[in-house]
Amino acid sequence: MGRLDELEAFVKVVELESFSEAAHHLGISKSYVSKQISRLEDRLGARLLNRTTRQLTLTDAGHLFFERCVDVLGQLEE
Repeated sequence: MGRLDELEAFVKVVELESFSEAAHHLGISKSYVSKQISRLEDRLGARLLNRTTRQLTLTDAGHLFFERCVDVLGQLEE
């Protein structure tokens, strides 16, 4: 996975509110999705998601980044 794939994984996790569901949709393992999100957060220097065993929520930075990702991915599809 490249950087674009990381963005797609992040968007899918947010949309589906689940690492497991995103992994299933993308055809990759849950642990790989988790690693991609962690690498993305490390590279950005910001936490994007708050994770608990029962809930997944966006941080303030995550909200902003999600909106940008959706815009960028949408433009690329056009």
